[in-house]
Amino acid sequence: METSAASPKSIIVLMPRTPASRSAPTHTPSRGGKPHTIRIIGGEWKRTPLPVLDLDGLRPTPDRLRETLFNWLGQDLSGQRCFDMFAGSGALGFEAASRGTQRVLMVEKSAKAAAQIRANQAKLGARNIEIAEADALRLAPGLAPGSFDVIFLDPPFGDAALLLHALEVAAPLAAPDGAIYVECGEALDVAQTEALTGWTIVREGKAGAVRYHLLRRENEEYCAFPILDGTRKRVDLRRARPTWHPSQAEPAGHEDEVAR
Repeated sequence: METSAASPKSIIVLMPRTPASRSAPTHTPSRGGKPHTIRIIGGEWKRTPLPVLDLDGLRPTPDRLRETLFNWLGQDLSGQRCFDMFAGSGALGFEAASRGTQRVLMVEKSAKAAAQIRANQAKLGARNIEIAEADALRLAPGLAPGSFDVIFLDPPFGDAALLLHALEVAAPLAAPDGAIYVECGEALDVAQTEALTGWTIVREGKAGAVRYHLLRRENEEYCAFPILDGTRKRVDLRRARPTWHPSQAEPAGHEDEVAR
C-alpha cells in the first residue's frame, strides 16, 4: 500500500460503515447499544481508549485503515479545519483532532451516537471539536464553500444514491486546493460521477469488500507546503516517497521529487 508525504492539502474522506454481512466487525459486539472501546492510534491522545456504542449500522473505522489514512494525510494536521460529515463513532474526527487540527466539526444524526461523541469529547477535553446532532445532508449546504481542509464522509455502506448526494454537497466545502478520499463497495469511476468532474484518482486500494481512493483536482498535481526554513517547495505527489515528512530533513536523492 502506497503512502505519500504530509501536506496541507485539503482532503475529503469518504468512509462507509460496512455491515457485518460485508466484513467482520472490528470489535467485540455487545447487545442493546452497550459501549465497547476503540483506541486513538496517533497524536496527542495516542492509545487513549474511547467508548463507542454498538448500534445498528455503526462501524468504527479499523485501526489499520485509520493508520493508512493518516499516513496519507500526515501525522501533523496543525491549523487544518476538518469536517466529519457522518461522524458515527467519531473515530476519524477524534484521530484528526488528536493531530492538532484547528477545528473538527462532527455531524451525527443518531441521538445516541451523538451523545457518546459528546461524552468522549468531554473525556479528552477536546476544545477543537464541535458536535452537531443533525442530518449532514441538510446541514452541509448551509456551510461556507471552501471552509474545510479535510472532509471525512462516512455514510451507510452500499447506498449509491446517498454516496452521490454526499459527494455533491461535500465537494464545494473543500478548500480550493482540496482533495477527496472515497471509500465504497465498488471501484470508483470518476468519469461516470458528475460530482467528481475535474478530479482524478492518485491513490487507490482494496481492503476486503471496501475499495478506497484518494483523488485530487486535475490541476493540482503538485503540493506546496512549508518546510523548516519557512520556504515552500512544490512536490510531485505522484513521485513523492512515502517515508519522507516535511518536518524531517530532506533525504538524499529527494531533489528529483521537487518540481522546478
